[in-house]
Amino acid sequence: MGEPAMELGNRELEKIGEYVKNHLEEWMQPIRAQHELNLIERAIRVEEELKNLREQGNLQFKAIEKRFEDQRHYMDKHFEQIDLRFEANQHYMDKHFEQIDLRFDNQQQFMEQRFEQVDKRFETNQQNMDKRFEAQQQYMDKRFETQQNHMDKRFETQQNHMDKRFKSLQWFMGIGFTLLAVLMGLLDIF
Repeated sequence: MGEPAMELGNRELEKIGEYVKNHLEEWMQPIRAQHELNLIERAIRVEEELKNLREQGNLQFKAIEKRFEDQRHYMDKHFEQIDLRFEANQHYMDKHFEQIDLRFDNQQQFMEQRFEQVDKRFETNQQNMDKRFEAQQQYMDKRFETQQNHMDKRFETQQNHMDKRFKSLQWFMGIGFTLLAVLMGLLDIF
């Protein structure tokens, strides 16, 4: 082939290695800055998504609380009406007690049955509301936990992917500089 133009000794190779080592961080700075910027942007997006999820959860909880408050208000009004009707019936029965003794007994039995039905209905409604609230709470807890786990997994996957890309980039640059140094050495030889 030909004789190398100049042979590099250990001293020249050490100088080249020292030069590359001193300037490698400076050459890598733009790549690192872009990588760090991408990571910061992703972290900000993840934080915004978590904030949105938390706000949605809070809105849903407020809607549930309002719904229960409306239901309680409705039930209070309903019972007030029942109380008013009961008082009106009682006044009427007191006023005409002597005249309609038999009718009063029948009416009393009827009212007791109705109150028992109302009590049973109230208890059933209360139990149904409790069950629905618990089911909704469990559903919300599970949904939030599932979303949280999914976001954690996605973030970990993305982090692992970025770590692998960064390592491969480091290896690629290291091999590239090594090849460059070898080529420069070979060019100096020829």
